[in-house]
Amino acid sequence: MMAIFARRAATTLAAAALTFYTGSAAWADFSRLNQLQDEGFAISAEARLLDGPQQTLGSISPTRALSPASVTKTYMAAATLNRFGPQHRFTTRLKSLASADDDGVLNGDLWFEGGGDPGLTSENLWRLVQRLQQAGVRHINGGLVVSQWRFGPVKCITTDRCEAQEKVANAYSAPLSSAGVNFGSWCLNVAPADRPGEPARITHCDGPQALTAVDNQLTTKPDDSGTQISAVRLTGTHGDVVRVSGQMSTNAWPRDIYRGASNGAEQTADTLTAMLGRFGITFAQPPRVTTAEVPQPASTLAAVDGKPLQELLLRTLNYSNNYMADVLALDLVETPHAELEQAGRALESYVATLPGHGEVTLKSGSGLTTDNRTTAHGINVMLESMYHQSSLFPSFVAALQSPENGVMTFTRRGPESFQHNVMMKTGTLNEPYAVRAAAGYFRTATGRWGVFSVLVNGSSTTPYLNWTKVLEPLAVDLDAMITAH
Repeated sequence: MMAIFARRAATTLAAAALTFYTGSAAWADFSRLNQLQDEGFAISAEARLLDGPQQTLGSISPTRALSPASVTKTYMAAATLNRFGPQHRFTTRLKSLASADDDGVLNGDLWFEGGGDPGLTSENLWRLVQRLQQAGVRHINGGLVVSQWRFGPVKCITTDRCEAQEKVANAYSAPLSSAGVNFGSWCLNVAPADRPGEPARITHCDGPQALTAVDNQLTTKPDDSGTQISAVRLTGTHGDVVRVSGQMSTNAWPRDIYRGASNGAEQTADTLTAMLGRFGITFAQPPRVTTAEVPQPASTLAAVDGKPLQELLLRTLNYSNNYMADVLALDLVETPHAELEQAGRALESYVATLPGHGEVTLKSGSGLTTDNRTTAHGINVMLESMYHQSSLFPSFVAALQSPENGVMTFTRRGPESFQHNVMMKTGTLNEPYAVRAAAGYFRTATGRWGVFSVLVNGSSTTPYLNWTKVLEPLAVDLDAMITAH
């Protein structure tokens, strides 16, 4: 990981920098980024060195509170690492008040206790069901009960998630539940039919049948006709329906489509029921969902641990996964039936332990809402705190991206020192106004560590803000700071 920050010869860095400007020391500030203020955008920015003598390299209204968008996820990552530690795993369990008799009959309900694992997938469920079968269970003389007592269904606080209760054309607006699986989304596999003119073949990603109703309007076309697929999940009185339309060439490869379910726990119940059936485990009653805790003294019949927290954070921050970020924030709440407002307060409680941070308002862990507010100075205080925690910092910085090698391709631009000597998290919102944010660490030409945070907010009267207009001046400004020190 730290190889990304390998020290480069000062002469090499200076040569690269000269293609963008001259006199780097004189220009080592945020002067280029600052020009966005002339277009009506509000900016809070700060960059400073960490080890050695404290030195601020550049700042623009560093204590001005603005929306950080998905940079919020760095607070969530820091708070969860401090609470749980990098190797913590969230556990999902199957429990019952009964035990299987000699014939494999469980005379009671089978409870699925969601452990708040944001990375719970079908693979985990397969292992869970396999362990249940190994425990000798063949028939449940009751029903499957999915318990989301920790949190869920969580009240929506953003337009995307509220609208997604009835209609959604993406996966990131999936509902939040401590018993959610596959990131709260339906997964459909679509493949062309054998002959043109026939409907495409649509199945569930984990089996031969679709677990939710499908309105198949996807037509197979001749070879090399092109593939254009549109999918939307609609919810009415009869539950979820995924409408898939467009066309697919006969020689096109199959592909998976993810769309947020309307109810994460119910989607888990359907998915788990299908898996139990494929293992030959039957039920006397239909599955149901509850917010009640598993009755005591129920015993664990099977359990599966999720991936370590440091791996969850790598995926959450690299792909800016909103579902995972908000589930992890909800995991910070110690009382049952948690809501995002409580998760926000848990994050704010963590911030309160950071001396000199200043004001902050956090309503979610994902940053989907512009109600989240913080300052560039405050973010840097948090980043510096993590830098000085040697047992946590490797996991924290590894969850950030280097501009050159990150999954967000729009960052792959700018001077070489910016590409190679920076690790950062970006944040983007377009409604109700534009937000472009970036924060993270950099290494200077002499090997010193620094932190930077940049928040750029528009308003209802400012134009759309292309990332290029922020990233290009930021990259050059940071390059000047890196090469000058």
